[in-house]
Amino acid sequence: MAGHFEALPRGGAAVALDEVEIAILRSLAVQLLELIGPGDEPAEDADPLAALFAEGPSEPPADPALARLFPEAYASEESDELRAKSAEFRRFTENDLRARKRTDALAVVRGLDALSPKGDGGAVLELTAEDSQHWLGALNDLRLTIGTRLDVTDEEESEELYRLPDDDPRKPMVMAYLWLGVLQETLIETLMP
Repeated sequence: MAGHFEALPRGGAAVALDEVEIAILRSLAVQLLELIGPGDEPAEDADPLAALFAEGPSEPPADPALARLFPEAYASEESDELRAKSAEFRRFTENDLRARKRTDALAVVRGLDALSPKGDGGAVLELTAEDSQHWLGALNDLRLTIGTRLDVTDEEESEELYRLPDDDPRKPMVMAYLWLGVLQETLIETLMP
């Protein structure tokens, strides 16, 4: 189980993590939360129907990592009509998408914070099927963000990253990117029938 998820007999998944892996995952999830930004929590007496139709931003994010997490619905450079449709789509969907991404990242932080470390500082993280879905979303968002920061756009470019010298400043992020990929892949495998 070390380093990859395994299916649990009653459903869900488990992975053994050491103290360093727990700290790295938590740090990355917190950084993702900071990147996504705080949510606009409606007041307790707010009209729930009005919250459903609250408008979000109409312009794409300037940060390339955020633009990857919240992509354009249409290729906006094509025409004014497609730019307008893309802006309208973003305005009505981005707030919900941000809220879901925050929920996923918070599930990672809370799951890690709830671990009871063993004598060596490691622990076994057990996820329910629902928790697994949140973790899968957060792992995907983390890989998209790191991949954007590393300028990974296709398989050929990512092959070059595997051969970076140890003194390359991108090496730790490449290692995190690859490790998150293993976690993501093995978690997907546990969800397969």
